[in-house]
Amino acid sequence: MPIPIITMVFGRRDEFSHIVHGILLTPLVHSVFRPSAIPLLNNDHMKKYASLIIAVWFTSQCANAQGTFQNFNFESANLSPETPGPAPNYVPISSALPAWTVYIGTAQQTQVEYNVTTLGNASVDILGPNWTGSLAASESGYGIIDGKYTVVLQSGEYTNTDVYSASLSQNGTIPGNAQSLQFEADNGAYALSVSFAGNNLPLNVLSSGLSPSGIPYTVYGVDIAPYSSQTGLLEFTESFSASVELDDISFSTTAVAPEPSTLALILTGGVAFAASAYRARDARSRLREH
Repeated sequence: MPIPIITMVFGRRDEFSHIVHGILLTPLVHSVFRPSAIPLLNNDHMKKYASLIIAVWFTSQCANAQGTFQNFNFESANLSPETPGPAPNYVPISSALPAWTVYIGTAQQTQVEYNVTTLGNASVDILGPNWTGSLAASESGYGIIDGKYTVVLQSGEYTNTDVYSASLSQNGTIPGNAQSLQFEADNGAYALSVSFAGNNLPLNVLSSGLSPSGIPYTVYGVDIAPYSSQTGLLEFTESFSASVELDDISFSTTAVAPEPSTLALILTGGVAFAASAYRARDARSRLREH
């Protein structure tokens, strides 16, 4: 970062020197740079170290925002663009959902389906490039909520006629300043449960929107403040032969109400259930026509 830009953002250079010294005292930056080794930041020092110091500090702030959890927006997938085709189309979880663990019922999975969704069978799918605008997308009603990738949790039959849940989980530490955990989901969230360290976290509706691919979604929040700085298993589980699209998980310093309205929850669940059943029935009907 050139000195003129630094002074435009921070003011006088002596003020910036104090700011950088303050940054140097943050834990992560302190481990990289020894402040005692840079007793006074003159112009030459600022030119040499300022950009690097600020970059390290900014990285530390971003890391703290998500604690030790990773790939909350599912954009770390390492997959080649593929045209949606007939099921199954399995890819390794290590490539599709780095940092995450997938379960169907109690059985841990090593693969998920890519650019494919099921009709009633339990699965975890990742939708990616080439999904939007495809025949499979129009027939299924699913779409990308944000970015390049969105995950679908589909509970249903698995190996026999029993109904199994579909879950996505990750171990990590909650940031110390986190008040809520927020995420985006479609109307299948009525059958979605979120838990941390075995504790169920009631869902609260925060807002709604429409994705660039035309998928209506809702932003949900759960109260995570009681678990700040704690380490445990964060888990998203879909049940009751339902499916949900999930995206953009994040921690926030904004608090949410600890309990949702019972009436609102019932109404939301009823409407969502009807919409989900209609979508599945309509998709089956269209597939029979092909």
